[in-house]
Amino acid sequence: MVKILAAGIWVCLVTLGAVYFSISMATAPAEVAEEQATPLQLVPGESITIPLIADGAVNGYFLTRISFMMNADKLKNQELPITELMTDKLFTLLVGNEMADITRVSSFDVEAFREQIKTSMNEQFGEGMVERVLVEQLDYVSREAARRAADGETSGPMERTQFVEGEQP
Repeated sequence: MVKILAAGIWVCLVTLGAVYFSISMATAPAEVAEEQATPLQLVPGESITIPLIADGAVNGYFLTRISFMMNADKLKNQELPITELMTDKLFTLLVGNEMADITRVSSFDVEAFREQIKTSMNEQFGEGMVERVLVEQLDYVSREAARRAADGETSGPMERTQFVEGEQP
């Protein structure tokens, strides 16, 4: 009788162990992704006017406001005012470069423009600093339209060509 009781307890223990092991393997926790999302911080851009220079003369102006989504951890280590540094770098990058073909506004590639700015900014400030470029405004004003507006010859808003319908940060 004792042998039958010991065999029964043994069978119960083996069965419980097998059930526990099979359930724990079937509902194994999903592996947690080691990669955490980088905390981003908005750095609002300033409105800047960039002259379009061709053949030694100013032919018009680009009116632009570009903001940045930047890595918040790396931004903490910056000692100088980041907005002013970004404005300076943007102006240096865009003056003299052919940003857009004025005769073909519809062919302007906004994504390539953003990527060019992002790449250049990350080269200067460190890789991974700028995560996203937000183009809030990018308009072109001809020299003649700016002159007429300055002389008070227009009654309404200044004539301009809108390259990008901006996105608000």
